[in-house]
Amino acid sequence: MKRGYITGSFMFLLVCFLLVACNTGPQNSESEENRIAASHPNKVMGPKEQKEPIEFKQEVTISAIGDMLIHNSVYNDAKVDEGYDFKPMLEQVKPYLSDTTISIANQETMIGGVDLGLSSYPSFNSPTEVGDALKWAGVNVVTIANNHTLDRGEEAIQRAIEHWETIDMMYTGAYKNDEDSENIRVLETEEGISVAFLSYTYGTNGIPVPNGKDYLVNLIDQELIASEINEAKELADAVVLSLHFGNEYERLPNQAQKDLVQFVADQGVDVVIGHHPHVLQPMEWVTGESGNKTLVAYSLGNFLSGQDEFYRRIGGIMKFSISKTVKDGETTIDVHTPQFLPTFVKYENWEDFEVLPMFQLTNDQLPNAQQHYEEIKAHMSQWMPDLTFMEGIS
Repeated sequence: MKRGYITGSFMFLLVCFLLVACNTGPQNSESEENRIAASHPNKVMGPKEQKEPIEFKQEVTISAIGDMLIHNSVYNDAKVDEGYDFKPMLEQVKPYLSDTTISIANQETMIGGVDLGLSSYPSFNSPTEVGDALKWAGVNVVTIANNHTLDRGEEAIQRAIEHWETIDMMYTGAYKNDEDSENIRVLETEEGISVAFLSYTYGTNGIPVPNGKDYLVNLIDQELIASEINEAKELADAVVLSLHFGNEYERLPNQAQKDLVQFVADQGVDVVIGHHPHVLQPMEWVTGESGNKTLVAYSLGNFLSGQDEFYRRIGGIMKFSISKTVKDGETTIDVHTPQFLPTFVKYENWEDFEVLPMFQLTNDQLPNAQQHYEEIKAHMSQWMPDLTFMEGIS
């Protein structure tokens, strides 16, 4: 009996010893809920390392030209056996218009077609082939609100719009009906950046807008402009606004131009492109009331015209970039890297019209060509010292 008691007691003590041994040793202060898979009880758990926020960035480039003002000398020179061909006039500048995501032109004369009668100053009308040449050169947006919009009445406007639609060219500033005018023009790029285009003119050379047909031309009206800018900002990442304003042949903007530009900058417009003076006016950055920066070209001058005064033969191609950055759920739009290419309309005896980059001009084509080129560069950059000038395709 005693031997069995001793054996049973021994077994009892052995079991107790084993139980105590299993519950001794270093204890992890963490609760089981805080353990992760494969964690070790002796491992000190530190805070997780924060990952960098994901950032996406897209970018587009935009080029813009001034007035396509097709005088009779220009379209007479473009006459061929079967219609008109303006392409040779733009051939030397096509590379600078076709290398950007978007190219904008101010088509000053309605392309109503030859059967409506062609331009006889001051009442303009142009062959539809002008639009074909712009499309060929790389332009994909035209602004058509200017003082000559109503020169040949509603029929010319409707015919012009019909042709713009036929060649798939976005137009803004004059419309075919009320519904068309309420459709803010927004170009969605493959790069994922959307750009809205607005266009307005100071007037129509005294020609009244037909009653009930305000859609035929956008007139400068601050209330209208502010409303459409606000709508455009809801629809697009960036807003580019064209203004037909200022005094003809004056090389600096007047106070009314500056005041209107300040107004639209305060509304948050990203870029302002001016035309009507038919000569170049400088570029600059204008600060809006919210601290935003608006890129402004007060006038891009004549790109192609039959005007013969020296400064009226000089225009240019404005180029800039728009980037869109999405970081940590926040979207930022930045207009940057403005550039300019001065151009010159060369012709002899009202023939062989051709738009040429000024940096390529020889003294045979323009006496003292380099001196004139440097003067234009200084003129355009006087309020934007860091403005760069294109002297080749980048």
